[in-house]
Amino acid sequence: MDYPEHERTYAGFINFSKVGTIAVLNVVLCLLLFTFGGGAGTFFGWIAMVATLVTAAIGMAIGEKGWIPPAIVFVVAGLLAIVTTA
Repeated sequence: MDYPEHERTYAGFINFSKVGTIAVLNVVLCLLLFTFGGGAGTFFGWIAMVATLVTAAIGMAIGEKGWIPPAIVFVVAGLLAIVTTA
């Protein structure tokens, strides 16, 4: 078995799992904005959805710290969800 190649594959899988998990949480927040946010929530939901797709792609390219850009979108979308659904 090619152990260094296995380590690279495992690191890529872990990175994909981190970025994917945060991206799914972002999509759930976007659905919350679409459903309960009214007009402003729909607008911000679309902005957050596009930002999620872009930051997920960037996170995949970054590598080990790739979870940080989608996490920033998650925090911002969470704050927007609190503001627009309240």
